[in-house]
Amino acid sequence: MNANDAPLSPDDLGHHVSEVFDLVGALYRRGLRKVEQSEQVEGVSVGVRSVLVLLRRHGPMTVPRMGRIMALSRQFVQRMVNDATAEGWAQAVPNPAHQRSSLIRITPAGETTIDAILAREHALNRQVGGDLTAAELWACKRVLKEMLKTFDEGETV
Repeated sequence: MNANDAPLSPDDLGHHVSEVFDLVGALYRRGLRKVEQSEQVEGVSVGVRSVLVLLRRHGPMTVPRMGRIMALSRQFVQRMVNDATAEGWAQAVPNPAHQRSSLIRITPAGETTIDAILAREHALNRQVGGDLTAAELWACKRVLKEMLKTFDEGETV
């Protein structure tokens, strides 16, 4: 094991994690701007996009559960669900486990819309350079998941 493979001291770890947060913040803001510009084609906001992706990947769920998974307020998620529903991309269906909290599910129109968005994003993501390897991306995801655990108060996906 070389020096780069040894776990960092808490102080060194804190400095490196701060740098990662700075990079993730910049990446998030730039990516968000790019997504918002391209999403104008379908008229999908970033918030509605997040709801549609969640429903596409994980199936019907309640607004409170979506809020916990996304670490967003139930009220914000409800507004995004209302927007998606108004466009015909999502719909409320009865929840057998809880009469007062409907399940939200993606509609076929919502699937078509989010599939187009994800395909466009995939085409953009394919342009990332740097000859990255699967091992490097696995390590990056591992680091980000460990960082997320530190601040996690609810469910994650």
